[in-house]
Amino acid sequence: MMSTAPSRRPDLLAAGAASVTVVLWASAFVSIRSAGEAYSPGALALGRLLSGALTLGVLCLLRREGLPPRPAWRGIAVSGLLWFGFYMVVLNWGEQRVDAGTAALVVNVGPILIALLGARLLGDALPPRLLAGMAVSFAGAVTVGLSMSGEGGSSLFGVVLCLLAAVAYAGGVVAQKPALGHASALQVTAFGCLVGAVLCLPFTGQLVSEAGRAPVSATLNMVYLGVFPTALAFTTWAYALARTTAGRMGATTYAVPALVVLMSWLFLGEVPGLLTLGGGALCLAGVAVSRSRGRAAVPGPTRTPAPRREDVRDHRP
Repeated sequence: MMSTAPSRRPDLLAAGAASVTVVLWASAFVSIRSAGEAYSPGALALGRLLSGALTLGVLCLLRREGLPPRPAWRGIAVSGLLWFGFYMVVLNWGEQRVDAGTAALVVNVGPILIALLGARLLGDALPPRLLAGMAVSFAGAVTVGLSMSGEGGSSLFGVVLCLLAAVAYAGGVVAQKPALGHASALQVTAFGCLVGAVLCLPFTGQLVSEAGRAPVSATLNMVYLGVFPTALAFTTWAYALARTTAGRMGATTYAVPALVVLMSWLFLGEVPGLLTLGGGALCLAGVAVSRSRGRAAVPGPTRTPAPRREDVRDHRP
C-alpha cells in the first residue's frame, strides 16, 4: 500500500498543471475581447509575446535555466513559429471577422488534428475512451458555437483564418512534444515565446502607435495575456504535455469553451441560454471521458494446477 501513493503524485501534478492552463486560456478570451478593441491583431500578439518573454526570461534567470540542448531546438523553433507567432496573429485577426461562437467552433477542430497528427507523427495511441470523449466534447463545442453565433457576424475569410489558427495550434503542439524530451518545460516555453516574439517584430510600429492612444484597461489586458495565459499557462501546459500524450492534452482544452461561457457570465454579464449551458456541460463531460482510464484487470487468486497421475506416480518415494 505504501508504494501506490507516490506513483500517483506525477499524475496529480500533471492534471493540476493542465487545469491551470485551461482556466487561464479561458480567461484569455475575455481579455482578448477587451484589448482587441484598441489593438490590431499583430500589435496585440507582439505586446502579449513581449510581456510573456520578459516574464519567462526572469523566471529562467531565477531558476538558472541555461540554453536548451541542441536536439530540442527544432521543436522549439517550429512551435514558436506556428503556435506562439502565427497562431496568435491569425486568431486575433479571425476573431475580428467572425462572431465568438463561430471562432470557438472552428478553432476547436484543433484537438482533433492534434490527436490525428500525434498518432501519425509521434506514434501516440488513440484509445476508444479518448475518441469517445473527443466526440462528446466536439458536439458540446458545436452546441456552444451555434448558440453564441450572431446573425451576419461571420465571413468566409474569417472562418478560413480561424481554421488556419487551428492547424497552426495542432502543428505547434505536436512539434513541441519531442522537444520536451530534451529540455525543461520552462526552457521550451521561454524560447518558443521568444521565437514567436521575433516573428511578430514587424508589428512594432503598430504597437507603439496604438499603445499611445489605447486606454489603460486595454494595455493592462494585453500585459495580463502575456504574463498569465502565455508565460504561466504555456509553461504548465508543457509540463503536463511532457507527462502524457498530445491527444489527451488536446482533448483537455475542450473544457475551455465551458469556462469561457462561465467567465463571460460572471465578468461580462453575458447570461448564457439553456443551449449554451448544455453545450458547456457536454464539453466537460467529454473531457472527463477522454481523461479517464479503464479499470485495470484485478488478478484473481493463482491456482496451482493439480498434478497429473503420471507426475504423482513418477515422484513417489
